[in-house]
Amino acid sequence: MTSSLTTRRAFAVLAVLQLLVVLAQFYLAAAGAFSAKPTDEAFEPHKALGYVTFIVPVVMAIVAGAGRLPRRLIGLAALVAGLITVQTIVAKIAESLGDGGAAGPLLFGLHGLVALVILAVVGDLARRSRDLWRPAERAAYNITHE
Repeated sequence: MTSSLTTRRAFAVLAVLQLLVVLAQFYLAAAGAFSAKPTDEAFEPHKALGYVTFIVPVVMAIVAGAGRLPRRLIGLAALVAGLITVQTIVAKIAESLGDGGAAGPLLFGLHGLVALVILAVVGDLARRSRDLWRPAERAAYNITHE
């Protein structure tokens, strides 16, 4: 069975939306870190949007599964949701350790590295989803790259 063009396009739109949300997260994190007085309040927009970043890949995985899109796309969307879960756990542990010792800042550094991995996976998903916009018979190449 093939997926409908509407489902394919919905997934592609969600993939681009997720990329934009992740880029906004980088902007908000930098704005909080480089504010005149970087306090917890300076990072509130970054924290608030962080929870939204989890919802989009979960919806993407559901849309991809329901629409019978390739398993690789379902897996990549689920991977993003898993990585964002790791992000949240790392941030909460780093917050609980505080700035007093070396462990808190080191964990926040890990938070930044995981964010780069998320950006790479989301960028790959957005790139792969370009071909979902086209009707299946006109796709330029196999989106799973197998």
